[in-house]
Amino acid sequence: MPLSANPSLPFFESYPDAMVIVDRTGTIRRVNAQAERLFGYHRDEMLGKAIEMLVPARLREHHVGHRDGYASDPRLRPMGEGMELAGLCKDGSEVPVEISLSPIETDEGLLVVSAIRDVSERKHFEATLQAKNAELEAASAAKDQFLASMSHELRTPLNAIIGFTGTLLMRLPGPLTEEQEKQLRVVQSSARHLLSLISDILDLAKIEAGKVELHLERVVLQEIVDEVHSSLRSMASEKKLEFSASAPRAPITLMSDRRALAQILLNLANNALKYTNEGSVRIEVRTRASSAGEHCDISVIDTGVGIKDEDRERLFQAFEQLEPLSTRRVEGAGLGLYLSQKLARLVGGYLSFTSEFGKGSTFTLSLPLLEEAA
Repeated sequence: MPLSANPSLPFFESYPDAMVIVDRTGTIRRVNAQAERLFGYHRDEMLGKAIEMLVPARLREHHVGHRDGYASDPRLRPMGEGMELAGLCKDGSEVPVEISLSPIETDEGLLVVSAIRDVSERKHFEATLQAKNAELEAASAAKDQFLASMSHELRTPLNAIIGFTGTLLMRLPGPLTEEQEKQLRVVQSSARHLLSLISDILDLAKIEAGKVELHLERVVLQEIVDEVHSSLRSMASEKKLEFSASAPRAPITLMSDRRALAQILLNLANNALKYTNEGSVRIEVRTRASSAGEHCDISVIDTGVGIKDEDRERLFQAFEQLEPLSTRRVEGAGLGLYLSQKLARLVGGYLSFTSEFGKGSTFTLSLPLLEEAA
């Protein structure tokens, strides 16, 4: 009995994909119900016809060649791998498909089983995804341009405000009353705070977008520590805190990004001063040897409020403030430690900390000392 009249393949009718079996001449010998649904033909309209009836006219000539080639080397494989395949339906419409070919030996000779899968939904999803990706890329480009513009447009007037306020406080244009000086210091402090917030947010956007460009150079670590110590000395003096820095006498030189290192240390020291109301803040630099090689540890040690155990997991998250808003005494966007951690990883280091609530904290930046930097 011919194969077209005798269901001899298990699960043929219940197979989820369209199944079409052809002989060496390309004549359709059997189809399943899914093939009827996919192509819109009743099976009697397909049986005994050339398989090319299901191939779009523009592809038929090549299909005959592919069919003959397969007959000379029959094996399980996808058809037209890497090509866009299409099936022709009864109503003249085309449907994108994927086809897997399997040879079977029967009493009637070699037959080829074609498993045909409709990939219209997947193609639609891929096209939609490509369109969305294009939109996202355009939005990302617009965001980058916006950030670059805002970096200049926001910082420039703020720097002017800070600069001219400083000039007035130096009494270069003339004398000031006590009240005028007090008000100008409020303006200066607020402008500096706003500039710091803007800088943090712009830096965050760059880091999250992977747009941070590192400029590696030979850096003497003691110079950066001295710069950070000098820039924050007045803040410590205003709070009447002891603020010191210590480091080995021999220069510690490493290959890194000077600006990134300075920002990390500035964030750590600034935080320590903000959250310390009495006592001291000190920066300590030490070198150590480990199984991974030579390292340098820069620690910022304070006698401040410390960190509760339940707050430790939140410490390095963006926009996190450990104090409730209603009782917050320290200004900030909660980005300092988050940015510092990201920057530390970018320069090949890492941040760690120890803390005891009510007694103080120690934050340490650990950096590898590369041989080429020695």
